Amino acid sequence: MNNEELAKAYEPALAEPKCSKLWEKLDLFRADPNSPKPPYCIVIPPPNVTGVLHMGHALVNTLQDILIRWKRMSGFEALWVPGTDHAGIATQTVVEKKLMAETGKRRKEFSREEFVGHVWRWREESGGKILEQLSKMGCSCDWSRLAFTMDEPRNRAVRTMFKMMFDDGLIYRGDYLVNWDPVTQTALADDEVEHEERDSFLWHFRYPLADGSGHISIATTRPETMLGDVAVAVHPEDTRYKHLIGKEILLPLTNRLIPILADPMVDPAFGTGAVKITPAHDPNDYALAGRQNLIMINMMTPDGRVNEVGGKFEGMAMEDARKAVVQEMKALGLVEKIEPHKLRVGVSYRSKAVIQPYLSKQWFVRVSDFKEQLRKVVESKEVELIPSNWEHTYFHWIDNLRDWCISRQLWWGHRIPIWYRKDNPEIMACSAEGLPPEVEEDPDNWYQDEDVLDTWFSAGLWPFSTLGWPENTPDLKRFYPNSVLVTGHDILFFWVARMILMGEYALHKPPLPPSIPTWAHLRKVVLAL
Repeated sequence: MNNEELAKAYEPALAEPKCSKLWEKLDLFRADPNSPKPPYCIVIPPPNVTGVLHMGHALVNTLQDILIRWKRMSGFEALWVPGTDHAGIATQTVVEKKLMAETGKRRKEFSREEFVGHVWRWREESGGKILEQLSKMGCSCDWSRLAFTMDEPRNRAVRTMFKMMFDDGLIYRGDYLVNWDPVTQTALADDEVEHEERDSFLWHFRYPLADGSGHISIATTRPETMLGDVAVAVHPEDTRYKHLIGKEILLPLTNRLIPILADPMVDPAFGTGAVKITPAHDPNDYALAGRQNLIMINMMTPDGRVNEVGGKFEGMAMEDARKAVVQEMKALGLVEKIEPHKLRVGVSYRSKAVIQPYLSKQWFVRVSDFKEQLRKVVESKEVELIPSNWEHTYFHWIDNLRDWCISRQLWWGHRIPIWYRKDNPEIMACSAEGLPPEVEEDPDNWYQDEDVLDTWFSAGLWPFSTLGWPENTPDLKRFYPNSVLVTGHDILFFWVARMILMGEYALHKPPLPPSIPTWAHLRKVVLAL
């Protein structure tokens, strides 16, 4: 007989770990794809390996556990798939800081293999803590199906998806204006950029006409980018400037000749009605340059400094260059006026650096091909968002969809499975399995793309890569589409929309099937508040 005195109050820290360990030891949560019971499946929104679980994770996982246990007790073959996400930018940033503190060395002072090795070791430690927390919470996951977005089965799924989309012309590479984070030195997708309203100014500059007959006044919110100006644009119906269209300007500070041209994009009511055009550093200017067949001059380095195009300003950070350019224009008597102006500034969701529009070679998914289907599945309730007020936000995002930039200038992540010919990089080879045949035959004349894929590319495959895709496994046949997804509304576009896109493309059905209006057959996306 145990003489230990019974505790006067329930002590969860003592009781619950014993229960969790016993459940896991008895393998009580393993799902059987061959069971005659009706299937019910949830894939866990994989927490990032960058830290430990927080209260948001606790809420979302508790809701999933309630659903899974209830369905299991109701006679369903219930599968809850656990796993973690490699979190490319966040994890690389954390490990870089750690290595800098411990060794005094920056990432590029290591070889790629050395650095990635450090990240894997760090991930084993951090990811283990997260899984331990899930276990301590009593989450009734099927631990035999534990997944990680960069383990070999998921890696193979990513390579397979990339090659399928590449072969179908849905993935392409080109010079494109991207959202550039100068701190992490990588491109970000539109929905990875947060926006803040900040107090700033509208600077009015005089640009002298090349023939000496006068000047044209322009208004700008970014004086420093004038170093990359290639034109000044006015509205074709603006009577103030019709006589100037076709003339040239001698651009101050660079002494470069640039044209005055007409384009309907220009708002005659904003500023002076004449705008400077810097296509390598502004999305509207980039679009105008395409229409007008203008050259594009990049005046920034990847770390957010002025490059050699800036002459005496070379090496300055963009903020410092702004002040210096304004001072120089004042000294030349070319500042007409400066007025207060509120700006909507893009900020990196990871590093919090101010985003710089930046022209660079990147890989993209041609999402316009999916736009109609992404709208249809939610309009028809094939995928139902709960609460339904998030539908308006979802449709707004779909209506303003641009091609998805999927390349990241990182070392930690799924390396892009593209190889280039050294003598002609326009010749490319792609492979989902090992080296492409042409590379295997002549490896010295090929090199692999240095970039990795956006973390959300692999996350988009999660509902079916965790079930064995690209193989047609018993799990995939039985448990896809999943039954319900409990996630945060803040990743509705990052994750949910991309899972729908990927599921429609690879399996011709979204990751969640049509909802049936009974609680016992709930199949929806629940957005945890």
